[in-house]
Amino acid sequence: MKTNPLPHEKILYICLNERETGECCGGKGSAALHGKLKSAIRERGLSSRIRISRSGCQGRCGDGPNAQLFPDNLWFSGITESDIDLLLDKLTEDSPSR
Repeated sequence: MKTNPLPHEKILYICLNERETGECCGGKGSAALHGKLKSAIRERGLSSRIRISRSGCQGRCGDGPNAQLFPDNLWFSGITESDIDLLLDKLTEDSPSR
């Protein structure tokens, strides 16, 4: 196994899980949020520093859409398009010191 340094300063994992029945992030517009955040990061020239990634179920379907930001160790729930600017602010903040 090879070990490599992380290529990005921050990674936001957005749940895109879809279920046939019951609540899920995918059913609450998380794919559109993922696309808009990814585009916004690219437009700001931040793709080399910040990665927007898809994730499977994060276990809080009723609170979704959900996203987790690393290495900041923040969990966002109930995200809507009106939260995109706030999320971009969080993504561009310095990571909290360890």
